[in-house]
Amino acid sequence: MKLILASGNKGKLREMRAILSDLGAELVSQAEAGYDLDVEENGDSFLANARIKARAAVEASGLPCIADDSGLVVDALGGQPGIYSARYGGEGLDDARRNSLLLKNMEGKEDRSARFECCIVCMFPDGKEIVSFGEVRGTLVHEPRGQGGFGYDPLFLPEGEEFTMGELSCEKKNRISHRARALADFEKKLREYFDTQNSAERG
Repeated sequence: MKLILASGNKGKLREMRAILSDLGAELVSQAEAGYDLDVEENGDSFLANARIKARAAVEASGLPCIADDSGLVVDALGGQPGIYSARYGGEGLDDARRNSLLLKNMEGKEDRSARFECCIVCMFPDGKEIVSFGEVRGTLVHEPRGQGGFGYDPLFLPEGEEFTMGELSCEKKNRISHRARALADFEKKLREYFDTQNSAERG
């Protein structure tokens, strides 16, 4: 089975290809499939935005498509930046300036609890879908720590860890991250889907 990843992120493509190869599925990028979508993510949740991207990719390609949406949820800020994590403060800001803005908005806040959330949606041309979630809880430190990762990683200290996401090795981060947990759930559900499909074909 061939599936399309509704993303231009090479890291996501590499991660998901490793999982899907064990299932006998071929994952290709939008560019490899011969199209390039710029979809407006105007949903009100990570699930809604992942569905928007997956549905647009299915309609463009006619093939099963995978999309994800993720971000940082800060309790003291009413859930911000949330679905706007990549655009927090405006489109023109880089990661360092978004981190600075987040720290400024956290000034005087005693509650520094936060979590990274990820939602993965695999949508099929017949309308069926597989939905998986993953999250990692932690707290926000008072200044950036570490040069690894991206986004808000230097500010996020996972529960039970001594180092921020920005200080952890790639291997460690990929074991405990929200995306890793969502991918683990996705792999399980996709295996079940393939087993059901294969049973029906043999049936």
